[in-house]
Amino acid sequence: MNSRKVVTLFTRTLLIGGLAGLITSFFVKTDQYLAYLNPLNLKELVGVLLFSLGLGLVFTVVSQTGFFAYLFIHRFGLGLFRSFWPTVQVLLILFVLFDLVYFPYTASDGDGSLLRYVLVAAGLLIYGVIVSYIKAKETNSSAFIPALFLMVVMTTIEWVPGLRTSGTDYALLMIVPLLVSNTYQLLALHRLIKQEDGRSKKPAVALNNKKQASSKT
Repeated sequence: MNSRKVVTLFTRTLLIGGLAGLITSFFVKTDQYLAYLNPLNLKELVGVLLFSLGLGLVFTVVSQTGFFAYLFIHRFGLGLFRSFWPTVQVLLILFVLFDLVYFPYTASDGDGSLLRYVLVAAGLLIYGVIVSYIKAKETNSSAFIPALFLMVVMTTIEWVPGLRTSGTDYALLMIVPLLVSNTYQLLALHRLIKQEDGRSKKPAVALNNKKQASSKT
């Protein structure tokens, strides 16, 4: 994939993730928006909008960093574990899902409901399975586990700062751009590569046609 495709993927992901963060803020910071709407305080309202958009962009950059790290980890894992790499990824997924329930619950000293943390982990897993199924369907079945690894393990690692904060507002403002950005990058990568392969094959096909036409003459 050439540099133009990389820039295209980066800018589109940045735009989509930033908008996802901004839209999420409408639901998470509803009271703050309403306070500046009635009575109308345009300066403060624009400030909140820009701040929310900026947060979305920052979290999108975190997602992009994690995505390119995932590409390196995947190639490294294939070289190190070879045929055992899918099994290693499954074990890491299960380990991260357990940690996603155990550590936040123990950190809350029993104040929070265990069911809430279980639902968060289950929701992330279900969403990851859906996205991974789409990825495997559009490419091949072997892409399912690596895609699930990205959606569960890498997203959780990227989400750690949000999980460490008190309350759920910051965690929600962070997880939505991360999921949206990782989903877009995962599903857009093979399409960009396919477009690049298709364009690279066209000159060769045209050249073969010319050779066949010249041989006939």
